[in-house]
Amino acid sequence: MRAFLTLAAGALAIGFWVYAVVDCSLTDARRARGIPKPAWVIVILVLNIIGGALWFIVGKDRTQGKGRSRIDTAPDDDPTFLRRIATDAEQEERIRQLEREIADLDDDSKNP
Repeated sequence: MRAFLTLAAGALAIGFWVYAVVDCSLTDARRARGIPKPAWVIVILVLNIIGGALWFIVGKDRTQGKGRSRIDTAPDDDPTFLRRIATDAEQEERIRQLEREIADLDDDSKNP
């Protein structure tokens, strides 16, 4: 049983280490904090579990886009959300206009 737990812990440690290396490698260089991204990869490779933990705690910037967290943006401040609302309103108005045109055509066909 002890050997199984040791093997499982080793597999988890290797999995975490590989995940940290891949995550660091695929992360945009502008989101790496502290030291340059290639240095982070070296830290993770050399320090294994500690390096991976440092990457996730210190090195990786968790904000989205232009330095603002997605959570910090209220819907009425989000330009994408406001654009989508405007587009939805335009589509609804267009649908109402088409329905009126169809109703007018139906009225014209009933009254020859």
